[in-house]
Amino acid sequence: MENLNQPSENSNNTSNNDIKSIWTNLKQFIFELLDIRQDTDKKGTIEDIKDNISMKGHTAWVLIFSILIASIGLNISSPAVVIGAMLISPLMGPILGVGLSIGINDIDTLKRSLINLGVMVGLSLATSFIFFLIPIFRDETPEILARTAPDVRDVFIAISGGLALIIALSRRSQQTNTIAGVAIATALMPPLCTAGYGLATGNLNYFGGAMFLFTINTIFIALATFVIVKFLKFPMLKYINSAKRKRIAQLASFVAIIVFSGSIYLFFNLFKENQFEQAAQHLIDDIKESGISIIDEDDKNINYQNNSIKLVIYGNKISKEKEESWNAKLPDYGLEQTKLIIQQGVDDSDLRFEVKNLSDLYIQNQKIISSRDESIKEKEDRIKLLESELSKYYDTQIPFIQISKEAQSNYNGLSSLSYAKMVYTNFNTTDTITVFNAKWYDSVPNASQQEILLKNWLKIRLKLDTLVVKKE
Repeated sequence: MENLNQPSENSNNTSNNDIKSIWTNLKQFIFELLDIRQDTDKKGTIEDIKDNISMKGHTAWVLIFSILIASIGLNISSPAVVIGAMLISPLMGPILGVGLSIGINDIDTLKRSLINLGVMVGLSLATSFIFFLIPIFRDETPEILARTAPDVRDVFIAISGGLALIIALSRRSQQTNTIAGVAIATALMPPLCTAGYGLATGNLNYFGGAMFLFTINTIFIALATFVIVKFLKFPMLKYINSAKRKRIAQLASFVAIIVFSGSIYLFFNLFKENQFEQAAQHLIDDIKESGISIIDEDDKNINYQNNSIKLVIYGNKISKEKEESWNAKLPDYGLEQTKLIIQQGVDDSDLRFEVKNLSDLYIQNQKIISSRDESIKEKEDRIKLLESELSKYYDTQIPFIQISKEAQSNYNGLSSLSYAKMVYTNFNTTDTITVFNAKWYDSVPNASQQEILLKNWLKIRLKLDTLVVKKE
């Protein structure tokens, strides 16, 4: 029995070993796939970030012109122009400097980064403010309105962009495309330009919302830089005075905790606001699907701060019971403690019935007018046809009175002249022949000769090839 069981146990052991080997190889593969520590240039990364912190000289002018280009792009609502401005802007330098300096306890770099960050914001606001002071550039375009309030997705973009940027910078061979892409994705410039627009137009709501969006992007990019610097174990700055080093480390940790706590608080608030707006929109969609007509739909009607939703109803007035039933359904949408404000006018059913009757009457009149138009068109076509036939008839007629006067003047012996159209057939063909009957005075000599001359003259005068002149 022992010999029989031994092969089975060996087979199980072999299977377990194979599974462990596969799992080990898989973990090794995933580790090598996602490991960013092997190709990190810590010294070079620190130098690159410090070199790009300064906002003076050439960098300051590049910033001013890039802000000007971005402001123009927002004014003409051109994403392509805004993207071009973001590609050339040097906004990332001081923000990365803040995250790096906190991560390596470099208080001097932190001061320098914060000062240059303030200079950067000041230059940007001043440039966009001056541009939007010009009256012809003060229109509210969709590109401007899109940057007046942050969204929870902006947080994820800033975190992802910051992580991608610092990882790309930390490589021995930097990826320029990645750095440019992060500059576009995180979109630091448009909020600053929109804030300048808010100052120029006196709209403090736009200014506050745009600066809030810029602050969120800045904080989370710096936070992402701090996290990667700590993860990659960048060398901490050494101080000769150990007490000073300890104070600086404590200060840096304190700042990092404040920034991190503030970031979590901002993210949580934005998440709750976005969740509230989505739930409110689902409620509004369901109300509309139930047959209730809503007008004046505006984002301002969904108020997260006041925890209220305002609906303006038109059409049939909804009953108090219906209104209460919708209020009772609010918890089903996650809108507990939310106040549903329904505004509606008087019942306008009679008015809408009259409008419908007028619409039906208008449609009937249009049909009658259309029918009359067709009848008039048919008559006009008939008149045109008759006119054409009449014209052809007149074209074939001979001006007999004029011809008779001319004949009498030419031929003194002509007593009378008559004219008719004679239809002739030989049973093979049918033709119409012009026939003149001429009567001559008895005293006229050579009446036959005169008749021939009359016939020839009539052919020439009337331009006829076939013509008969008979003597009465």
